[in-house]
Amino acid sequence: MSSFKTLINQSKPVLIDFHAEWCGPCKMMPPILHKIKDKFGDQVSILKIDVDKNQELAAKYQIRGVPTLMLFKEGTQLWRQSGVPTEAQLVEILTPHII
Repeated sequence: MSSFKTLINQSKPVLIDFHAEWCGPCKMMPPILHKIKDKFGDQVSILKIDVDKNQELAAKYQIRGVPTLMLFKEGTQLWRQSGVPTEAQLVEILTPHII
């Protein structure tokens, strides 16, 4: 958990994808996240967290459904959404937080 805190305390945005292997909609996220990484490069960190392998973390952040995406910057949660957003939605959400 301490390494998670270190990750979300970065000065650049950190987009977290809480997912599960058995989740159908979760399988739609990797291509979208790859496009986001291609667009923003090192200006954003993207972290995928399997809720089944990280139950304590999922409980702490009250993850009730997957996929759930969260955006952090300097330890502050800026945004959260359950379900699959479009690439355009993610770009719109991330752009104001890019240094």
